This record gives sequence, structure tokens and C-alpha cells, in this order.
Amino acid sequence: MPVLEKARALIARPSVTPDDAGCLDLIASWLIRLGFRIERIDAGGVSNLWARRGTTGKLICFAGHTDVVPTGPLEQWTSPPFEPTVRDGWLYGRGAADMKSAIAAAIVAMERLIARRGVSANSLALLLTSDEEGDAIDGTVRVVEALKARNEIIDFCIVGEPTCVDRLGDTMKNGRRGSLSARLRVKGVQGHVAYPHLVKNPVHLAAPALAELAATTWDAGNEYFPPTSFQISNAHAGTGAGNVVPGSFEIMFNFRFATASTVESLQSRVHALLDRHGLEYEIAWTLGAKPFLTPRGELCDALSAAAAAVTGGSIELSTTGGTSDGRFIADICPQLVEFGPTNASIHKVDERIAVADLDALARIYELAFEGLLSP
Repeated sequence: MPVLEKARALIARPSVTPDDAGCLDLIASWLIRLGFRIERIDAGGVSNLWARRGTTGKLICFAGHTDVVPTGPLEQWTSPPFEPTVRDGWLYGRGAADMKSAIAAAIVAMERLIARRGVSANSLALLLTSDEEGDAIDGTVRVVEALKARNEIIDFCIVGEPTCVDRLGDTMKNGRRGSLSARLRVKGVQGHVAYPHLVKNPVHLAAPALAELAATTWDAGNEYFPPTSFQISNAHAGTGAGNVVPGSFEIMFNFRFATASTVESLQSRVHALLDRHGLEYEIAWTLGAKPFLTPRGELCDALSAAAAAVTGGSIELSTTGGTSDGRFIADICPQLVEFGPTNASIHKVDERIAVADLDALARIYELAFEGLLSP
């Protein structure tokens, strides 16, 4: 079982983010035998790999990460997290579902495809990083910058994140919402609570504006995305004393926004609302991720057909969840989706994947890649 063998070899390496623990060197040794040209684009202590086979035709890429989250209490694991163990039909180990098995499956899929087709009229690639679970500052984004600088564009990309919910093949992510955060500081005048005429309470001043922000409909979403959401995550004011009106009030909030809105439209509406309420304030914005979307088309259709052929079930297109490295790759790839194992055990103690899903996942990838090949 080549997928199982490769998955076990990767899981055995304790690659807690951002440490690659030699995973990329091992992967490179597999890919060199297939005729891939290996390029390391390491940055800031992060290990990154760009591997490409072929220079003509459509470029079909698999993307992912070798890093994993910390194990948590070792005594709670049934078997050691970096000693991959098959038990009762499951492969256990940190990274089994997120996402070393998907990397193994993608490589086996490419091995089989090259053996059968040669894919000489097309190009295959892998983009891998050791910094997806961490800060994501020197990982995939650095590879994308390098590719963009030399006008190397990816036609189709499958990111091997664990997307399935109840069974393998039931869900792919064809987009993700953007994340826009802000730190708002509303200014007031500090003083004694017994002398309200001498103070300006910033909590009182901000409350109506915050209520309006929370009640605002920012957009209606669209066919693929739910409406943009606004959530206050932190609020702080005061000195700790019960008889002092605070001089300022700090609020942190976040938008998870659909492609129906833009960063600029959200920011301008917030500023207009705060100005209308007459607040004296400072605000600092942080863009965590831009939204991306791949509508139904070649890639979604190829992956849907592949999953149906292997599992016999239908696949749902979804844009739920947080962010992924797909947000960076979308800048140089017009069609990008995420598809991988079931996600019930990710980041948990006793992370696992069904052994039967390993070869099935490789077969889905193989058929999807083949469906995207130029004639």
C-alpha cells in the first residue's frame, strides 16, 4: 500500500510548526525519481518546496503543508503521536488527517498518472511549506511571491486540506471568506464617577455605534458565500477601580467577508458610521486574508466527477470555515479548490484517518488530475 507507506514515513517525522523535520527532503527524493525539478524557497527559518515536472501545457498543482500542530498531552494519546500506528482499520498519528496522508496520496496519484500517461503535454507541480499551522508569514506566501515575480502561473490547484465531513468525497472547498480585523480606540475624558459633568465616558459614547455595527447587514452573500459577518471579540476599558470613568475604550472586532464586499467598502462604511455618531477615535486595520472563489467550472467538475467515480456519492461545494494557504495561491491561480480527508479528528488527540481512505484519496486525485490534462 504505497500511500500508507508514504504517509507513515511522513507522520514519523515530528514536524511541529514551523519545523519541517526533514519531510521536504524525503518528499524531494520521491519526486526526483519522477522527473520533477526541485527548488527550495526557504525563508525566515521556514522550509518551502516548489517541485515542477514539465514546462508546457496546463500546470496542475497540488499544494499543502508538512507542519503539524503540537501534540498536546502525550499521556492522552493511545499510541505515540509520531509513531504512526495502524489499529482497527485506522492510521493514527499527528498529521494523519491534517495533512500528511493527503500529500502521500497526491504523490502516489502523480506516480500512477505519469506511469500510465507520461503527461508530456502538461506540467505537474507540488507547492509545500512547513508554515501553514503557524504564522504563515514565510511559507506559501514566499513561494507565491517568487513564482509571481517570474510570471509562473498555475492553471489548476488542489490544496489537500481535510475538507470532508462524514465520509471521504462529500465536501470540497471552492472558496474561503476573507478576514478583516480592527482595533478601535474610542477616546473620552477620565474622571470621578460622582462628577459626570466633568467626564466623557467613552463606553457610553461608543455603545450606540457598536450596537449599530452589530445590527448592520453588510451584504447578502451570494450563491457560494453566506452574508458577511461582524463580531466583537474583545472590549476593554477602565483602570480596575469602581469609581473612575475610563479615558478610553478599546474594542477589537472582525469581519469574515464574502466576495460580495471588499476591504475598502467595509472600511469606508465603518468609518462613516463612527463619524456619524460623533466619536473621537483611532482605528487600526489588519487584513488577515482576502476572499477567494472558484465557481463551477473545469476544476470543480473534474474533482466532482473523480470523487463520484471512486466513492459513488455526490460532493458538496462549500466556502465555510476559516482561512487556508489557498488565499495566497489564488493570486496566481484562477481555479483553486481544497479537498482532502475527513476532518473529524484534526488537531485532536489520537488524530486518525481510515486506512481504506488512503488509496481512495489517491485515486480521486489521480482521476481529477487526469480530467484536467490537455488532450
